[in-house]
Amino acid sequence: MRATLSSSSPFRRTPEIRITAFRIILSFFCAALLLGAHPPLTRVNDSVIIGDALPQSLSEFGFFQDAGAKIPSENVVPYELNAPLFSDYAEKLRYAYVPQGATVAIGDNGRLLFPVGSALIKSFGYNYEGTGIKFLETRVLLHRAGGWVALPYVWNAEGSEAVLKRAGTRLPINIFKPDGTAVSFSYAVPNQNQCKGCHVLGEEIQPIGPKLRNLDDGKRIGDWQTRGWLVHDLPAFKTMPDWADIDAPVDQRARAYLDVNCGHCHNRAGPASNSGLYLTFEEDNAVALGLYKRPVAAGRGSGGFDFSIDPGHPERSIIINRMASTEPGIAMPELARALPHDEGLDLIRQWIAAMPQTGGSD
Repeated sequence: MRATLSSSSPFRRTPEIRITAFRIILSFFCAALLLGAHPPLTRVNDSVIIGDALPQSLSEFGFFQDAGAKIPSENVVPYELNAPLFSDYAEKLRYAYVPQGATVAIGDNGRLLFPVGSALIKSFGYNYEGTGIKFLETRVLLHRAGGWVALPYVWNAEGSEAVLKRAGTRLPINIFKPDGTAVSFSYAVPNQNQCKGCHVLGEEIQPIGPKLRNLDDGKRIGDWQTRGWLVHDLPAFKTMPDWADIDAPVDQRARAYLDVNCGHCHNRAGPASNSGLYLTFEEDNAVALGLYKRPVAAGRGSGGFDFSIDPGHPERSIIINRMASTEPGIAMPELARALPHDEGLDLIRQWIAAMPQTGGSD
């Protein structure tokens, strides 16, 4: 049935009124179509990133369009690492944010120097029975004028909000490891000071994962260059492989694993610099890397063994003893790990077993 207009309808009075009304209706109709097809992107709240306050909820930053933090806001870019850090088999979603028009500089050894106003966001969780990842925590690094600030946010049971937990917390977890073994443990959300324990370089907090050597798979760096975050004329650097890539050389995989899991502390400017054990990917001194290296301070962590790495003998290498342990004072890494990493241990054992034995020194 076609609608009809009464004689009193204003649309019958003048052509000008009819045209104006039509334009208004058309504009609302077009706007509705556009909003339905392309909802406006949420903008990040830059003032919250660079301000002095510590936001009590993750949503205050505006990093995500949805309450569950699955859809990033404008200029919040997901990224992956070639070799990721082991965190009790948790899955992680990583995002970077750089203020409009700002550029990421390049430091020593390909370290990325993010400008003030930048943020790095990493959510941790587990995928239960294929229902999608359920977040436990989201860690945020904010680059403010006074330096980087690390904040841990813990998700509620509904997955609708994460709240600031500066003191950290522990969460009971039941999962299946990749080999099908069921395991229950207490998952540790680090407190704010523990975040500093891993992220400190010299006297300052710094990001760990995003370095040139751990970011380039032929796509990620190119994407950041296209966005204007990185210059196109980059310094030469050696790319780390994924430690789980069985097609890559074992020694390169092992070095990548040690770099991302241990090198943030065990480097010449890190918290473990006094150990003399340096496990970064670019380290080229065999003794500093642990080969036939005696510990600076022998203790329970040595397991009664002589060398950090005893070439040809993973079973008597201190590094294996510490990686396999979950006991405080022995376990390495010492923070944010409740389980041994079976696959990582197998890789490092394989690497050490293949090393030629040269006798060492007294």
